[in-house]
Amino acid sequence: MSTLPQPDHESFELSQLEEPTPARLLLQGITKKYPGVVANDGIDLRVERGQIHAILGENGAGKSTLMKIIYGAVAPDEGSIAFDGAPIAIRSPQQARQLGIAMVFQHFNLFDSLTVAENIWLGQDKSMDREMLGVHLDEAAAVFGLNIEPDRPMHTLSVGERQKVEILRSLVTHPKLLILDEPTSVLTPQAVQSLFQVLKRLAQSGCSILYISHKLHEIRQLCDTCTVISQGQVRGVVNPRQESDASLARLMIGAEPPATPQRHSSPKEVALEVNALHLPKSHTYGMDLHNINLHVRAGEVVGIAGISGNGQNELLQALSGEDTRAAHEQVVLFSQAAGKKNTQQRRAEFDLHFVPEERLGRATVPSMSLAQNLLLTRPLSRGPLGWISPRQLRDKALHLIRTFNVKAAGSHAAARSLSGGNLQKFIMGREIDANPKVLIVAQPTWGVDVGAAAQIRTHLLQLAEKGCAVLIVSEEIEELFELCDRLYVISNGQLSPSLPRAQASIEKVGLWMSGLWEQPAVSQSQTHPEVATMV
Repeated sequence: MSTLPQPDHESFELSQLEEPTPARLLLQGITKKYPGVVANDGIDLRVERGQIHAILGENGAGKSTLMKIIYGAVAPDEGSIAFDGAPIAIRSPQQARQLGIAMVFQHFNLFDSLTVAENIWLGQDKSMDREMLGVHLDEAAAVFGLNIEPDRPMHTLSVGERQKVEILRSLVTHPKLLILDEPTSVLTPQAVQSLFQVLKRLAQSGCSILYISHKLHEIRQLCDTCTVISQGQVRGVVNPRQESDASLARLMIGAEPPATPQRHSSPKEVALEVNALHLPKSHTYGMDLHNINLHVRAGEVVGIAGISGNGQNELLQALSGEDTRAAHEQVVLFSQAAGKKNTQQRRAEFDLHFVPEERLGRATVPSMSLAQNLLLTRPLSRGPLGWISPRQLRDKALHLIRTFNVKAAGSHAAARSLSGGNLQKFIMGREIDANPKVLIVAQPTWGVDVGAAAQIRTHLLQLAEKGCAVLIVSEEIEELFELCDRLYVISNGQLSPSLPRAQASIEKVGLWMSGLWEQPAVSQSQTHPEVATMV
């Protein structure tokens, strides 16, 4: 007679005693209050092992504060944290790193006076010597497809390159939990896809990833789970792969972002012209500029695409007046030679305004209030004794805060106290509100949410409608396609022919980023054609 297989009592008893694998990170009731604002209000969050978990919310929703609490940079007022099933109070970033938590901040924590290797070495475990760091760095750089010289001084790197250094610094520690705050904000599409491959491999190895981004298509492509935060509270937890960009936007801001308005370009006279600009690099790790020719007409939006570190910084400094080494006639504004004029002269004489890549330290003074930061680029009327009215500064700052929906404690708030997206909105608002005749912008929507990005793009197009010549330098190709009438591509210090938007494609721009374009038969600086010779 056949008998049923008998259970193994020992293994059965062990299985009964086994508990489910604890979550990598468990937050319960996390609350953080600041004067006049509740940044986090009773937030619950569960992140599983090997999970890529998105945190989605508009600027000022409390995302960055929550991440700083997890990393030990900020202490919560209420709530509990468990890591790998063990309750813990994370009191410092050093303790977080010892647990295996790494974070890439939106505002970079890098020292300009140190090299790439020295910046990565800082904060690592004391047992890691320079030789071991070199091995880890080579390994991480090879996986990420990144070529940055370890001995290169940090101040010579572009914003996109600095972001890659921040990511590398977190990868060399082989973290259990990796927090990424807007990691792709200034990366090209190619670099983004390389990063995604790395993150997926990390997740497969058991590393959990908290991913903050305003790019909804990236979240849908990369992440397993998405927690939506609004006004410091969790509004929902969804599977982003089952959502659309529109549905995620509705969860985040309560409505779909407005579409960028269509406009018919009617360019007028040439406002900005660059003629055969040759500039040697100003430092060892810089980029030489070779025979740069471009023009932007009044009422036109022109974009420059390219992989970070191919001469964008050098070109922007020559156009803004920070670098006056160009010959006088190589930079022309409204038919007047201006190559030797500095930033203040170009602003005063030609109404040229400029938004640089670096928000803190260049576009703003971190310790100064928003009202005081207006003085960097905005001429304000003075009283009979030459004094600037504090009330006028305050009123103008409050106007910008309201108009561009900047979440700040007020006009007295220090620039460094704002989230990256809100500071970007204030900086863009400051320059757009000036109604310039020429506006040069680097990374206009860096770190802002979808609603604010749509608002900034609309304001840029409205400026062009009024006759402003707008030049945008960005690594967001889709943004350039959406805004620009024409495109250039910069590669290895050289500029491509002009490319009408109607003839542009991701494939063509990607090819040109490698410098693979044909030179036009006739110099653009001689003819100013609306449509240059194309490949």
